[in-house]
Amino acid sequence: MAQKPLRLLACGDVEGKFDILFNRVRAIQKKSGNFDLLLCVGNFFGSTPDAEWEEYKTGIKKAPIQTYVLGANNQETVKYFQDADGCELAENITYLGRKGIFTGSSGLQIVYLSGTESLNEPVPGYNFSPKDVSSLRTMLCTTSQFKGVDILLTSPWPKYVGNFGNSSGEVDTKKCGSALVSSLAMGLKPRYHFAALEKTYYERLPYRNHVVLQENAQHATRFIALANVGNPEKKKYLYAFSIVPMKLMDAAELVKQPPDVTENPYRKSGQEASIGKQIPAPAEESACQFFFDLNEKQGRKRSSTGRDSKSPHPKQPRKPPQPPGPCWFCLASPEVEKHLVVNIGTHCYLALAKGGLSDDHVLILPIGHYQSVVELSAEVVEEVEKYKATLRRFFKSRGKRCVVFERNYKSHHLQLQIAQPGAAYFYVELDTGEKLFHRIKKNFPLQFGREVLASEAILNIPGKSDWRQCQISKEDEETLARRFRKDFEPYDFTLDD
Repeated sequence: MAQKPLRLLACGDVEGKFDILFNRVRAIQKKSGNFDLLLCVGNFFGSTPDAEWEEYKTGIKKAPIQTYVLGANNQETVKYFQDADGCELAENITYLGRKGIFTGSSGLQIVYLSGTESLNEPVPGYNFSPKDVSSLRTMLCTTSQFKGVDILLTSPWPKYVGNFGNSSGEVDTKKCGSALVSSLAMGLKPRYHFAALEKTYYERLPYRNHVVLQENAQHATRFIALANVGNPEKKKYLYAFSIVPMKLMDAAELVKQPPDVTENPYRKSGQEASIGKQIPAPAEESACQFFFDLNEKQGRKRSSTGRDSKSPHPKQPRKPPQPPGPCWFCLASPEVEKHLVVNIGTHCYLALAKGGLSDDHVLILPIGHYQSVVELSAEVVEEVEKYKATLRRFFKSRGKRCVVFERNYKSHHLQLQIAQPGAAYFYVELDTGEKLFHRIKKNFPLQFGREVLASEAILNIPGKSDWRQCQISKEDEETLARRFRKDFEPYDFTLDD
């Protein structure tokens, strides 16, 4: 059965005209049905008074659709974006963050870069640097399976985007825009690239991402610049489109070339090299965001092996962030009780839970230090998914069912799974395929998941709701670990490598 396309809306500079935007969205949805997401590029906030925004911030008014926005492009609006890693600004309105990758469990992949270009370090909160662009390219483009991304969101136009294309009107793309964004678009090969800031609408003819007769056919890219909301000239500021995630498409269908396709605007002789020279490789990669929606089946993620087999110096994988202090779950930490470890993969490991609810209560943990799934790179997510699928088969073979849950609240190291950006949460995944998500706003019981499972309604072991009351001797823990390793061995995918 064909994958149902996602229905998305993209918007240009809102500039604080929230009522105009959301009333327009309501009218569109009333006429054409509901959309899945609204993506806003350019200036979300303006120089207008905050009275209108306060109504959304306090919940008096509510956005009619899940809305994701880019960050500040000037000093005046930095104050609205307190968390560089992204956060919820109001109900249904989420700031994506300075830079990163939004990967929907539907398979949709969106790369975002907030701010405007600056070639100087350190950059203020409303700029991005060559290092920021390089980190995004390195995270994605160095994987051998990389083909491109579904959507790229930037505020500035890419410089030179008008080359070989239709007229961009009053905007001179040889002078306006960002060469760093051009480089990013060249490397990431987005199927759709949205930008704003120039207060005009421009839908460029689609362009190729391959050289004809020299490279295998690849998908085309569509660049769309959107005008500002409520502009008096009635230039287009909302763009509706449907998209099937790239990873779910038939390869032949994906690379079909539109009849009006042009050459790549960034590949012009000499220009590509000049773009690339502005982007030095960073000494150490900064973390990119990864987070997941809960609407569709979870997609598999890529491993990050080197892309260019000709290179004598393969790129090193990004180092995970370091813990701020002792961590009981980092595998290299002396605090880890290594006798509880029952299986080790490339990026993750399994360990028996301390004071477990049952003899086979296990944790899936990343080897490096990550607080939650939002921080995981694609190869780590892929192995987490592999462990989950393998454990389901293992428990099913033993006549058992399993529940997966994660609490991203007052926890320092990931102990499982799935999130929305910039928010504390509690997530449950049942073996029926159902997924339950709760956004934590205030206080939350730290042992909630365990208490529910231990309750009379489920496992009927209320005395085990506190792990500290269930601890056993180290010798007994070692016995349980040996038994689990032996039972799990027929399902151990790490032995296949």
